[in-house]
Amino acid sequence: MRMEEIIAKALEKTLNDRYVLANMVFTRVKQLENGAQPLVNIDIKTHKFSDIAMMEIAEGKIGVEKII
Repeated sequence: MRMEEIIAKALEKTLNDRYVLANMVFTRVKQLENGAQPLVNIDIKTHKFSDIAMMEIAEGKIGVEKII
């Protein structure tokens, strides 16, 4: 799936609120940097943490209630 499609799906999960999405991605990236395991099956050595976070949100693995 292309990144544009992933972003569109992630935006749907946040009711098209880009501010909420940006905060969710930022928070999840910090968690991944601190050793959290990705919730999607992806190689963390070849993908950026921000891409992984966006995929997790798009797939519904991460929601606002899990980020806080």
